Amino acid sequence: MPADLDPRLLRGFVAVAEELHFTRAAARLYVSQQALSRDVRRLERELGAELFVRTTRHVTPTGDAERLLPYARRVLRAHDELLAAFGPARPLLVDVNSPGLGTARRVLHRARELAPDHELMARYESGLTGAAAELLAGRLDASFGRYAGLEPALRSALDHQPVRYEPMAVILPENHRLAALEQVPLAALEGETVYAGDGNPRTPEWTDLARRLFAGRGIEVASPFPLAIGEEEFQRMTAKTGNPILAVKEFPAMPGTVHRLLVDPVPLSPVSLVWRKGLVHPALTTLRQAVAEISGREGWLRRPVDAWIPAIDIEAMTVHE
Repeated sequence: MPADLDPRLLRGFVAVAEELHFTRAAARLYVSQQALSRDVRRLERELGAELFVRTTRHVTPTGDAERLLPYARRVLRAHDELLAAFGPARPLLVDVNSPGLGTARRVLHRARELAPDHELMARYESGLTGAAAELLAGRLDASFGRYAGLEPALRSALDHQPVRYEPMAVILPENHRLAALEQVPLAALEGETVYAGDGNPRTPEWTDLARRLFAGRGIEVASPFPLAIGEEEFQRMTAKTGNPILAVKEFPAMPGTVHRLLVDPVPLSPVSLVWRKGLVHPALTTLRQAVAEISGREGWLRRPVDAWIPAIDIEAMTVHE
């Protein structure tokens, strides 16, 4: 066992262990596949252990690799914290879910204004569950979404700051029977089948919120359809079904549809800023400052008297407010 290990070797090892593919791991690290292979072989020599069984089609971690992985992640996390504290800060990778969604985008833009010398780069994972794995792997630094809707194991490894109780809305085809209403009472959706992301592995927290809202109101969650990647494909698939779409107040306009807030009661979508526990980065501090500033100024955490929100979400949000 060597007295010291180069963090670069550990970073390459972790990338291969998570991607299970040398080409993808090399692309993630912006190095050549040959350089990454050399680093992994060097790490194996220094540790005196075989870490991967390689074939032409598969990369399989050995028992020693599985034993090393949690230690390597902790070392790299500490190394990143050291660089953040004393060295030039790397870009902060911020998932804003989807292009056009207003809440996360507004917070990100304000953070950039507050800290023009820091680089905050947007990413688009489309759901908090999808982003959580990227947060824990270090491929993302922060995301936005419904924290209480995550699995307990994920919540235990993540921290969050409440951002907003965002009013929920419904997207209707222009010729829908309810399209002429300025606001749509929930009771008016009785008998409707509403799309809420069912089957999308990135957004189960959103589908769960919809099921809780629709329960006992005679509203069905639409069956899954093939996962649509990108705004154009999503619009094409939802137009094909003609189902209303559960959305939020600041949702981007879609051709051939109208956007209507839901009322009686007013359902709220809880939004938190989420990051992995232990992350230290000056731009994360700025991002949290932007959340506090905008949320306080615009009353994002005030709930109307006739609000609807699951108790599990109120508890998760108020603990940190």
